Amino acid sequence: MILLWYASFLISVFTLIIGVVKRSWRFMLICMVSFIPIAYYFSGAVSALKYIGFTPIIPLLIALYFGLSRKKVKVVS
Repeated sequence: MILLWYASFLISVFTLIIGVVKRSWRFMLICMVSFIPIAYYFSGAVSALKYIGFTPIIPLLIALYFGLSRKKVKVVS
């Protein structure tokens, strides 16, 4: 169980770095999906750690920004 948690965390961090460097909305969506199990685990916490459950929203917003900004650049040029 803990091995799957670590694998999910490593995949999400790895795809986050690649997604930001390449400005790829696909890698950011992969990051969001791979971070969901971690967020689900921490959303059941009683303390302030439950707010980690909202962190998949950040890669989603970045993916939307990368995807929409790429479309705007294609239309303008």
